[in-house]
Amino acid sequence: MSEHRRKPPQPQGGGRAAARRGQSGSSSGRRAAPRGATGSPSDSYGSGSRGSGGEERTYGSRAEARRAAQRGGGNRRAGAAGPGRGRGRAAPPGKKRIIDYPRYDKDGWRRWMPSWKLVSGLGIAFFGSLVAVAGIGYAMVEVPNIALTATAQNNVYYWSNGDQMVSTGGERNRQIVNLSQIPKAMQHAVISQENKTFYDDSGIDPKGIGRAVLNMASGGDTQGGSTITQQYVKNAMLDDQSQTLSRKFKEIFVSVKVGTTMDKDDILAGYLNSAYYGRGAYGIQAAARAYFNKEAIDLNPGECAFLSAVLKGATYYDPAGATSVDPQGATPDKNRERALGQMQDTLDKMVEYEYLSAEDRAKYTKLPKWQNPRSNTALSGQIGYLVDLAKANIVNNSEETGITEDDLAKGGYSIHTTFDKKMVDALEKSVTKVKKANIDPEKRPEEDTHVQFGAASVDPATGAIKAIYGGEDATKHFTNNADATGAQVGSTFKPFVLAAAMSWGVRNPDLDAVQSQDERTIVSPKSLYSGKNKLKIKEYDGTIWQNEKGEQWEQVNDGDETYGTPPDYKIDLREAMRESVNSSFVQLGMDVGLDKVKEAATGAGVLESSLAGANYPSFSIGTSSPSAIRMAGSYATFAASGKQRDPFSVKKVSSKDGTVFTHKTVTEEAFTAEVADNVTDVLKTVVEEGTGTNAQLPDREVAGKTGTTDGNKSAWFVGYTPQLSTAISMFRYPDDESIKNRQFLEMYGTGDQESIHGASFPSEIWADFMKKAMKGKPVKEFPTPEPIGEIVNDTPTQSPTPTPTESEEEEEKETSAPPSPTQTETTPTPTDTATCRPFDFNCEDEEETGGTDNGGTDNGGTDGGATSSPDPTASSDTGNSRGNGNGSDGGLFG
Repeated sequence: MSEHRRKPPQPQGGGRAAARRGQSGSSSGRRAAPRGATGSPSDSYGSGSRGSGGEERTYGSRAEARRAAQRGGGNRRAGAAGPGRGRGRAAPPGKKRIIDYPRYDKDGWRRWMPSWKLVSGLGIAFFGSLVAVAGIGYAMVEVPNIALTATAQNNVYYWSNGDQMVSTGGERNRQIVNLSQIPKAMQHAVISQENKTFYDDSGIDPKGIGRAVLNMASGGDTQGGSTITQQYVKNAMLDDQSQTLSRKFKEIFVSVKVGTTMDKDDILAGYLNSAYYGRGAYGIQAAARAYFNKEAIDLNPGECAFLSAVLKGATYYDPAGATSVDPQGATPDKNRERALGQMQDTLDKMVEYEYLSAEDRAKYTKLPKWQNPRSNTALSGQIGYLVDLAKANIVNNSEETGITEDDLAKGGYSIHTTFDKKMVDALEKSVTKVKKANIDPEKRPEEDTHVQFGAASVDPATGAIKAIYGGEDATKHFTNNADATGAQVGSTFKPFVLAAAMSWGVRNPDLDAVQSQDERTIVSPKSLYSGKNKLKIKEYDGTIWQNEKGEQWEQVNDGDETYGTPPDYKIDLREAMRESVNSSFVQLGMDVGLDKVKEAATGAGVLESSLAGANYPSFSIGTSSPSAIRMAGSYATFAASGKQRDPFSVKKVSSKDGTVFTHKTVTEEAFTAEVADNVTDVLKTVVEEGTGTNAQLPDREVAGKTGTTDGNKSAWFVGYTPQLSTAISMFRYPDDESIKNRQFLEMYGTGDQESIHGASFPSEIWADFMKKAMKGKPVKEFPTPEPIGEIVNDTPTQSPTPTPTESEEEEEKETSAPPSPTQTETTPTPTDTATCRPFDFNCEDEEETGGTDNGGTDNGGTDGGATSSPDPTASSDTGNSRGNGNGSDGGLFG
């Protein structure tokens, strides 16, 4: 470009803008700053500005001139303003800053806007740091050796006195086999179900990792790796099983290294050899033995698909069930349904991915035949049930214990239980004694086969489970009968109805459903209720109860017996409990409200998941199926004057690092002492002179209740002293897994008895055990109850005949008054000429309230209802499966 066309550089004075400001200043009387060093535009054309030393410097462009002006101590605005008026920043240091932020050569918001050089530089530095960290992490981790995981330790269980019970985990087994010894069907089943891109992926799943990191960062549950490689690494990292972000990142680095340094076949073999299949089996070889008693190489595609399903979680996929861990959700039936569904899904995917032909797939539509889940002889007798219960206590409370099922399986823990060895032995001997003396399957194959017992004993002061009876042998009978059976409890549920009536009271019949909740009358044990057989049950407001079909409920008593005297047949609640009168307690439950009865039961310690629906009047007489442990625990609440403490079986867990967990008893007030002590006082009457006299102990006070269910399918006795609460159950249920649609069987004729009641074998076992358990313990008495509530229904029912005189009213009131404790039992029939007595099984009463049934059993509908009453389940008693039984208490003995 020629010299004469070049634009002159802007001098330090500020350029055109400054000139304009100068002109403006002249017009206002101010003197503008000169444009150049000589005061003339021509002087600055092609020349430089003068520095401090007087030298001239030439600038080639306007930008250079501007930068020179800024270096000289001011910006354009400062230069234009003249000496003494500049507002520019101080000059930057002579050495240029590495990070130019805030930017010294910008004004306003531009000063705080980072340059592209700064942004790109920081980005490169950040990613470079990540690469460096990843490289260091990759270099520091080692590929795990799966063989080392075969040396995991046993867990040692101790009795309550500190003596060793058993060292187990010995059934925990692993035998590593080569991939050539693992069927192709097993390899394909796992790949199809868990990681179909196994042979193509890098070994990690970024999405799965992201979910796990987010969950852990937010305090949620952690998620396992989504690929087979990650699962293999997780299984092999025995040195660190913590669920933390640092461990998850370590697992990622190890997975990447494994994916880049190990052959895919070796990874697959390592995973199948380290995975946990349940039943203490780690690895495919041990699993094949545990479930099918065969070598892994001999597994067929159906068995392989089944084992791949079990990998989802043995607790919920083992067909034998895991009721100790989850009594309601891990029953054998539910587990089989889940396992079959998962197995079929796996087989379908194997066909989809062309690992299996449709023809071969069609051969496997049912679960394969599997063997019993326990073979360790160290766990025979009651030991296996005790270990299972302790394991469940730890795993089910993993948030408190910090120990998961997988952690426990790896071993190394010392587990101190609440079980008293002497009591456990005594309870087993008491059951065996009664069983051998009365049950003879060879002599009575139709009546005495499949007879089972369950029992549990709980300390009311702490909730500690002192003893259980789970069955004949834990290696032969796999369901713990103390923990979950499905056997309905019958009339042993009635104390909860009485407790609800004393706690909340009956509703005011003159108010609507909402208002009546707030206006109630607390019930005294002296309150009167009808003991009439086939009593039409009413709502609290006096209207006849009807179901959605308009059917009424007529409650029958055991043996079709009627209690009380005509015309209203009223008896007090103490007598109703003593003789276990169904009609009285069903109506009381309706007056209180079945929601309150349910609340009383759960407050005492019964699990809500074990309760039947509270939609039918029969709920009050035991259509629910709590375990023996929970029944013993809930009665312990009454023994402890209303203080509820959850049953537990583990006091402390320790490892090589010290104490891991210590149980802390939590006490809740389920009932006031006034309520609980009155319930105990009524239950004492049952043992002293009612249906529970077989449970009397020499020189000790006992409170308890018998229970029998409709159809004579289960019988109970639950009772307690001030120091110990014990529940005994008896029922018939087939152990044979091959029987389809198994159900509870009737016990008519069992043990050469006409029928089984809680007053018979269960109470005999209870008394025999409690004599031994209480031996040497101080004799204590129950607290004396304070008077409670009002006498409800003390006004006699008016007869439809003409109004009687005053004297006649007094006479009728005396006739219907409750009997004194010294009185003999009231006449169970409605007429003065009746001769039938409560325990007279051969008596036939022709009156309408007594019926003509012989044998003392309920010939009514299910759940204690008469034949004209609606069936609460819309099905007969037949077809009931364990854990979902139907029917209720027959009443007299129960």
